[in-house]
Amino acid sequence: MLTVLIDYESGNLHSAEKAFQRMARETDAGEVIVSDKAEDVARADRIVLPGDGAFPACAKALKGRENVYDALREAVEERGRPFMGICVGMQLMARIGHEYEETRGLGWIDGEVTRITPADPALKVPHMGWNDLVVDQPHPVLAGIETGQHAYFVHSYHMAVAAPDQLLAHVEYGAPVTAIVGRDTMIGTQFHPEKSQATGLRLIANFLTWTP
Repeated sequence: MLTVLIDYESGNLHSAEKAFQRMARETDAGEVIVSDKAEDVARADRIVLPGDGAFPACAKALKGRENVYDALREAVEERGRPFMGICVGMQLMARIGHEYEETRGLGWIDGEVTRITPADPALKVPHMGWNDLVVDQPHPVLAGIETGQHAYFVHSYHMAVAAPDQLLAHVEYGAPVTAIVGRDTMIGTQFHPEKSQATGLRLIANFLTWTP
């Protein structure tokens, strides 16, 4: 089994790589590599798309690697490879993003990426730090993760999900903020599981052993 974390120069992959490699060892889930090569994405059994920064820059960087982008779409859309998006990698699963400029996403989740607008002016944006998850839908990748467990967030935009069954979990930050989305063989987390201690490591382990 091979899990590939896609490197498209949109974030520091070191901590994510170490967390996925650790949980792969603990769950006997095979090899985890970081790669910017289309052939590695094509042969992967599972694919992870991290992302830090602004939605348009990440979308441009990913689509600019045409062979990698095409291999990703073919692996997930046509061959049903399990996929996880992290932070902006999760936001890229949406139809469209509105950060700075209107930018098309992968279109895998029926949603739009919009700025967080808490009703309480005392709540600052970006939404940064620990927050408690509210689980909205059961999912195999959330096995053992319950409402009240916390995760680590750093973001100013979130995905407004149009289809309720694709919203798996949220947090409260002056208003509901999307935390986890998913459908079919795809899942995405707005928070950083590699920085979310026991909750994040459990989610990574569940993903690495998930057989949708």
